[in-house]
Amino acid sequence: MANLSSGTDISRRAVLSAGAGLTLSLALPAPEGAAQTANGSFAPNVWLSIAPDGIITIMSPAAEMGQGTMTALPVIFAEELDADWSKVRIAAAPIDAKKYGNPYYGGALAFSASMTVSGYYMPLRIAGAQARRVLMEAAGAKWGVPLSELATEPGVVVHSASGRRLGYGEIAGFAKPPEKLPEIQEKDLKPFASFRLIGKDAPRVDIPAKTDGSARYAIDARVPGMVFGAVLQCPWHGGGPDKVDSAKARGMPGVIDVVRLPNGVGVIADAIETAFAAKNALAVEWTDGPAAKYDSERALAEFMDVARDKSQRGVDYFVAGDAEAAMKSAAKVMRSDYRTRHVYHAQMEPLNATASVSADGKSAEIWCGTQGPTAAMAAAAQALGTTPDKIVCHQHYLGGGYGRRSQQEVVVDAVLLSKAAGRPVKLVWQREDDMKGGKFRPATAHYLEAGLDAGGRLVAWHHRVIAESVTGYTSPARLEQIGGKDHILMKGSVLFAYDVPHKRVEFVRQQRGIRLSPWRGVGVGHNLPAIEGFLDEIAKATGKDPLALRLELAAKNPRATHLLKTVAQMSDWGRKREGTALGIAMEEKDETLVAGVAEISLDRVTGKIKAHNFWAAIDCGVCIQPFNTITQTEGGIIYGIGHVLREEITHVAGRVKQSNFGDYQVMRMEDIPNIEVRVVSTDNKPTGVGEDGVPLTGATMGNAFYALTGARLKELPMSPARVLAALSAAPT
Repeated sequence: MANLSSGTDISRRAVLSAGAGLTLSLALPAPEGAAQTANGSFAPNVWLSIAPDGIITIMSPAAEMGQGTMTALPVIFAEELDADWSKVRIAAAPIDAKKYGNPYYGGALAFSASMTVSGYYMPLRIAGAQARRVLMEAAGAKWGVPLSELATEPGVVVHSASGRRLGYGEIAGFAKPPEKLPEIQEKDLKPFASFRLIGKDAPRVDIPAKTDGSARYAIDARVPGMVFGAVLQCPWHGGGPDKVDSAKARGMPGVIDVVRLPNGVGVIADAIETAFAAKNALAVEWTDGPAAKYDSERALAEFMDVARDKSQRGVDYFVAGDAEAAMKSAAKVMRSDYRTRHVYHAQMEPLNATASVSADGKSAEIWCGTQGPTAAMAAAAQALGTTPDKIVCHQHYLGGGYGRRSQQEVVVDAVLLSKAAGRPVKLVWQREDDMKGGKFRPATAHYLEAGLDAGGRLVAWHHRVIAESVTGYTSPARLEQIGGKDHILMKGSVLFAYDVPHKRVEFVRQQRGIRLSPWRGVGVGHNLPAIEGFLDEIAKATGKDPLALRLELAAKNPRATHLLKTVAQMSDWGRKREGTALGIAMEEKDETLVAGVAEISLDRVTGKIKAHNFWAAIDCGVCIQPFNTITQTEGGIIYGIGHVLREEITHVAGRVKQSNFGDYQVMRMEDIPNIEVRVVSTDNKPTGVGEDGVPLTGATMGNAFYALTGARLKELPMSPARVLAALSAAPT
C-alpha cells in the first residue's frame, strides 16, 4: 500500500499487528465472517481496528482527488459505530477490489461520476453498526447483562442501570471475534435526526499534508533503479507510428532506447529532461486513422444539420407520454438549437505512471494516481499478456481527476516501456502531450421543440442531442449492451425536476473517431445550457418571469421548489440592477438538485463577459460534510465558468490546435466572482456533489447574457468573438 502522506502513513501490516486490539472483517457489500489470526486479529479483510488505547483506525478505499471522500467514507462508518471522532485515524485501504470495491461499480475499485459516497453509504453504515453491536455484545457478556440493557455514547458502551461504562479500547483488550458477524437491517440504523457526525464538518484528512507539501502524488514516486520515459503520441485516434527517424534522439547523451508503441513512440532516458528533449527530436510519419482528417468546426456544422433533420432518427433515451402527438395538438410550437465544443480536463498534475515489470514480463508493480485501480491493473495485465492478480498497484493522491484519470493509457505505456527497458520506468506526459493527445468532452449539437397549450403551459418536449458517443469510445461493448443509450453523454437531459407530461429525449450518434472521455459534470454540462436556455426563451414568449416559469414547472417537486426559492432569496432576484443582469437555472444530476443564479456584466466593445456574483443552493440528500460540499460546489462553479467563457479545443486536419495554457486559457484569479453556496440537507439518500457546480455555469450565464442584452447566445464557449457576433445579429 502506498503511503499517501505523513497523515495517513499506516500500513495494513501495522493495523493487523496492533497488539491485542480488535479488528473486524466487514466486507462490502455483504459482510462476511472472518478468520482468527494468531495474534487475535481478523484477517485479511480489515475495515476497522481498535487499539487498547481507544484509537480507532478506519480504512478508506476512495481515490482522493480533492473531493474529500477519503474523509467522508470513514465519517459514515464512524457514525454508526458511535465512535469518538477525536480518536479516529484514517488509513488508505489496500488495493483489493474483493474487499474494498465500490458497490456502485459492481465491486470494482472505481471512483467517478460522484458515485463514491452514494455507492458506499449504506454498506458502510451497516458495517459500522455491526462493529458497534459486536462491542456491545462483548461488554454485555463481560457484565452478564442482556444487549437490550446496553447503549453507547461516543467511544463507550454504557449500562445505565448499574452505571458501568467500558471504552471501546478497553473492550478491544478482551473481546473475542464472533464466528459470524451480527445481522443488521436498515431499520436498525440511526434515524436522520440522530446523526452526530454525518452533517458536521470533520476536518479533511488530506488537507494538512497537501498544505505542508508532504502529500505524495504519483509524480512524486521514486523507485530504486528507475529511469525516465516520454511518449510522442499519434495525433489522432486509431493511428500509430509508420516511419520513425530516431537518429537524432538516439544520439543525445543519456538516451537509453527508443521504443515503438501501438499508438506512439517512446523514449527511455536517464533523466526526465533528456526524455522530453529526445521525444521532441523524433521525426515520425503516422498511419492513417478515422480521425486523421477531423475538423471540429466543420463536424459541428454537420451535427447541426443532422439535429434539424428529424428524418435522421436516433435512439430514444427517455420517453414519457406521447410527445409527437402532443406536439401536433399544441396551440403553439417553439423550436431552438444550441451547440457546445470540445473542452479539456486541465487537471493540474500531469498524467504519469511508474512501472516495474518482472524479468519474465508476466507481473508488474505500478505507481499511479487513478480513478480506477481495478481498470489500471486490468489494462497493465492485458498489455503484458497476463492476469490482473499479477499486478500490484500503489495508489497515490490524484492531482485532479475530472474523469481524465479514469482511462489508463499512461499506465499501459509505462508498463510497455519498463518491459522494454528491463528496469523501472517513470513516464510523464508534458502538458503539450496531454493536450495534443487529450481525450475531450464531445462537441454537441442540440435541437429542441416545445409544445404549449392555449394557456401557455408547457405540455410537450422533444430534445435531440447529436454527438459522438463517450461510452462508444471508452467501451463499445457496453454501449451495445445498453442499447445505444449513452448515459454519460445524455445525463441531465430528462427534465426530472420539471413536470412536463409528454417528453422525448433522443440521442443521434455520430462517429468521427475522436478520443473522448467523461468530463466533470458529464452530459449535464452540455445538455443543461440548451434546456435552461430554451426555457428562458419560452418564458419570454409566454410573458413569464424566468423564475416564475420554473416554479410553475417544479410545483410538484417540493425539493426543487425549495431550492429555486432559496436561490432567488439569496440573489435578491426581483431587485433591478444597473449595468448587470441575472440568469437562473435548475439542475438535476443523479438525483442531486441544484439551483443557481449568475450575475454578469458585459464590455460591449471587447465582447468580454464578467461574472460578478454566483449563488447556488444544493440538495444532495443527506449531506455528509456541509463545508466540503460548499467548497466542492464553489470549485465546480470556478471550473465551469472557465469553459463557459473561453475554454475550447479545436481540431484541424486531425490535429489539436491548442498546446498549453497559453492558448487554452483556464480561469485566472481576476475572473473569479463572489460565490455563495447554501447546502440543504434532506432525509434522502446521499448523492454526489463533486461535479454539480459545473453545469450551472453555462445555463445561468447564458440566461444572464440574454437578460442583459436581449441577444441569445447559443454557443459555448461565450468567447468575445461570439459575443460580438450575437450582439450584431440581435434585433434592434
